[in-house]
Amino acid sequence: MNLSRLLNSLLFKIIVAIGLGILCSLFFPEWAGRTFATFNGLFSGFLGFFVPVLIFSLITPAIASLGRGAGKWLGVTAGIAYVSTIISGLIAYGVAEGTYPSLLNNESMVEVKDIDEGALQPFFSVEMDPPMGVMSALLLAFTVGIALASMRTEVLYRGAEELREVSMNVIQKFIIPLLPIYIFGVFLTMGMNGNLKVTLTQFSKVLILAVLMTWVILALQFLLAGLFAGRNPLTALRNMMPAYFTALGTSSSAATIPVTLECTRKNGVSQSVADFVVPLCATVHLSGSMQKIALFAFSIVYMTGIDMSPGMALGFIFLLGVMMIAAPGVPGGAIMAAVGLLQSQLGFDDGQVALMIAAYIAIDSFGTACNVTGDGAIALTVNRLAKGQLRREEQHA
Repeated sequence: MNLSRLLNSLLFKIIVAIGLGILCSLFFPEWAGRTFATFNGLFSGFLGFFVPVLIFSLITPAIASLGRGAGKWLGVTAGIAYVSTIISGLIAYGVAEGTYPSLLNNESMVEVKDIDEGALQPFFSVEMDPPMGVMSALLLAFTVGIALASMRTEVLYRGAEELREVSMNVIQKFIIPLLPIYIFGVFLTMGMNGNLKVTLTQFSKVLILAVLMTWVILALQFLLAGLFAGRNPLTALRNMMPAYFTALGTSSSAATIPVTLECTRKNGVSQSVADFVVPLCATVHLSGSMQKIALFAFSIVYMTGIDMSPGMALGFIFLLGVMMIAAPGVPGGAIMAAVGLLQSQLGFDDGQVALMIAAYIAIDSFGTACNVTGDGAIALTVNRLAKGQLRREEQHA
């Protein structure tokens, strides 16, 4: 059963796709390379078309739901989750600025050639203009979401939720199954263009750094939450380890919820708070995912010499935090939601986006484990706030 689940997992398929892409680049004829270059051109074109739709369909109901949940505690919990995610991104930016000049040896990554340039030309291409720009989709989602939250229009709200389900269905049934083929084509093209070795050598260091930083983020989260809630941070973190390793094995926040609930209650969080915070944070708290995406993105920025000011980096992080809260809870969902920002804010091309997707999924379980375990720290914080309010109400009674 476990072997069957492993063979059917997206991570396994991506690893196989990368390996086959590298291997096949050594002997594939040009016509075969052009065939996959054509597929990649069509697939990336569809992604460019679909990303603004995805952003609108995910963020609109997410914002609208803030006006329809459990009073202020929904907003408080979502706010803490957003702040935690943003802090994770800011730490990633600081780490990148401090370590990349030495870690990456001041070398420049060879540009990953676009699939429509260089040695491998696609047989044909199809223009797929998106219905709107990424920022337009984001602004429209905020506008409509806030309106739905204030007006409580049930018909439109249900329509927004159904549009979200349609978009997630497209991701699960169409985009995710084709990702291994897309990744295969990217690594095949990179190998046949002659720039694969340098790219992989440089990027492997960032993969290791990203895993280490998820542990640092967890230590910081539980240190702050433990001090605020009056709990021993080490004990609280140790109590969450079953959830960490469950998420590490399943790569699913949703599948880990029962274990996360049990671990959270073991830390002294009331059942009512745990039952509310844990399922919500499984959707909106993605500090581990933020850490990975930011570190990978900034490494590509550094190695390719993209001109990125601090203001540009901060804007990317704050917008990415919104994307993380609204990201669908499916394997690879966070990176798919971030594709639009990578292209519009940082100017990534198709090859660089494909590298981001492959790297993200390669250590997806570590990010998920960080997200899930950090939910326990947020539960401790909300539990302390709820107790404080209850005491104040009793004193005023």
